[in-house]
Amino acid sequence: MNPIRQAIATLGTDLGPDVLGRCRALFQVEQAALLAQIPVSVADVAYGPHERHRLDLYQPQGKDRTPVLVFVHGGGFLKGDKGGDDAWPNANVGRMAAQAGFLGVVINYRLAPDHVWPAGSEDVAAVVDWLKAHAVEHGGDPDRIVLMGTSAGAVHVAGYLKLAGSEDIRAAILLSGLYGYAPLDQRDTLYYGDPALYADRMPLEAVAATELPLFLACAEFDPPRFQAEFLGLMQDRLARHDIMPRAFIHSGHNHYSMAMHLGTADQRLSQEICAFVRETTD
Repeated sequence: MNPIRQAIATLGTDLGPDVLGRCRALFQVEQAALLAQIPVSVADVAYGPHERHRLDLYQPQGKDRTPVLVFVHGGGFLKGDKGGDDAWPNANVGRMAAQAGFLGVVINYRLAPDHVWPAGSEDVAAVVDWLKAHAVEHGGDPDRIVLMGTSAGAVHVAGYLKLAGSEDIRAAILLSGLYGYAPLDQRDTLYYGDPALYADRMPLEAVAATELPLFLACAEFDPPRFQAEFLGLMQDRLARHDIMPRAFIHSGHNHYSMAMHLGTADQRLSQEICAFVRETTD
């Protein structure tokens, strides 16, 4: 068995700082090399008034009016960072996008418990508005924006569809998100507030009903709740549209490593993502 796959398998489906740190160590060498090859084109651009309203841009060389891939990091609503030239996690997705010929955009957003629902989705909407006005200045096409999020970031992208609809973007990529098919976790109340309001605030209906092209993914070693959400949305989409969305179950990976490994030699998911972006922005 591949040593990285074996190491991830031994971690099981647990979440927590220790598992996160051990996953990061598995990709440190490869991602550090990519960091050196593709620096941030423009860092810490303000897209709103809050100190967390910042984004980094990764522009491909020699490209103009390219598709724009926006990445929204995870962190359980409470933490997370876009990274940069001094920290590769999450920034690696922007670098992967630039390697593929897209304008990569990696964002920070406001965090719970100080900023509650729908703050994260409002921030994604503010990023889209900023890109509509400024993407051309950085080689991107404002009419070809694809949103991508992992974990809490996927929730905020899904929430964007509930909040703003789909007119301003071409597609959405949701990695290991929560949409409303599995029971509430107590931690979620720090973002969603009163449990009685949970069902109304989750983006289930918007994601299930949208005609926007979707790409869904979960990992072999995702916690069961996230796998249940993935399967619930797949089944709901099939029932409503008579067709399932584009989907990928990533063998040999867990909740953290699925986004963390993007840009490494394991290109299975990155190839699927990049092909989806190209097909939905042609």
